[in-house]
Amino acid sequence: MRRECLKIIGTAHVSQDSVDEVREAILEYYPDVVAIELDRGRYTRLMQERAGIEIDDTISVSKIIKEDKVGVFIATSILSYFQNKIGADVEVAPGSEMMGAIEAAEEIGCKIVLIDRDINITLQRVLNKMTFMEKAKFVFSCISTFITGDDEEINIEDLKKEDVIEEMMEEFKKISPGSYDALVNERDAYLARSILNIEEDHVIAVVGAGHKKGINRYLDNPETIPPMVELLNTKKKGNIPWLKIILALIPISFVVIFFLAYLNGIQIGNDIFEFVIISMAMGFLGSICSGSKVKSAIVGAVAAPFTIIHPLLAAGWFSGLAEAKFRKVRRRDINNLNDIHSLKDLWNNNIFRILLVVIGTNIAVSIATLVILPSRVFIPLFFKLFGG
Repeated sequence: MRRECLKIIGTAHVSQDSVDEVREAILEYYPDVVAIELDRGRYTRLMQERAGIEIDDTISVSKIIKEDKVGVFIATSILSYFQNKIGADVEVAPGSEMMGAIEAAEEIGCKIVLIDRDINITLQRVLNKMTFMEKAKFVFSCISTFITGDDEEINIEDLKKEDVIEEMMEEFKKISPGSYDALVNERDAYLARSILNIEEDHVIAVVGAGHKKGINRYLDNPETIPPMVELLNTKKKGNIPWLKIILALIPISFVVIFFLAYLNGIQIGNDIFEFVIISMAMGFLGSICSGSKVKSAIVGAVAAPFTIIHPLLAAGWFSGLAEAKFRKVRRRDINNLNDIHSLKDLWNNNIFRILLVVIGTNIAVSIATLVILPSRVFIPLFFKLFGG
């Protein structure tokens, strides 16, 4: 790729003007390559939609929970919701400018290159880099906007103006430095490296307007681009997870107290029975009060005693997996979030219902673990052990 022959078009992803601008540029310049800000998965979905191919849009919630990708799924759903909502407001489908670029490239017979990083890798790196408080603020902000419907009027074309982009990016960086780095800075680097890897000379790159400045900066200084292996790594680095360690010590301490009481000849039969009953009752109540099926609540109840003493398991996973058997989640459920105008609509959405069961069960079992069981079972046993 010859730098002087590269044209980068910054677009707003739900802008008809961007669709027209991209198409006109490609038909006018006749590039060797059109590079588009899509990964393989999103490109495939766009092609299937264009061809009218009916695909099974069932989402495997069980796989998401088993692979511990609930955070990525929630983030994807939230991003899809807001993008689809904006697209519906301006009557332009998300990704239309990329489809316009694809169709124009096909018309002139030039090569199409996908230059974006896999969305799942990006979102996992976002979650890895966000602090607990950043995640809490993000979720609270999304829920608040969703419930109140308090959306600020946005002029889509303003999103392509350099001063507006600068202001938005600076604000984003202040709110969540971690997610800004993974979602913007890292992707600027990835997109720049992908463009540099193109062998042909004349290239038009179609990217979101917020990436244009960063891409140019990396193209001017390619030695500053991090290694691709680093940009694709989804393993979380870093600090000792003290919160997880503390939470893990709680169930371990329960097991230790039971064991010591047994060694000291203290009758623990009734205590074990009470432990099981309280755990199961809270698991059942948490699930059923969250709107689950009775069978899902029973699964949550049975799992609760085991998950309390196993720091890597959560009762909500099991009740959620059971609930997913009764409520098939499809991609259309994400799109249908746009049509939710009341709590009743929200209640009828399968994504919301399953997540609610997972969260409700976990909250109830956590109350049992942190409040009820210590006061009813373990603190009395502790005093018996040490003569209090």
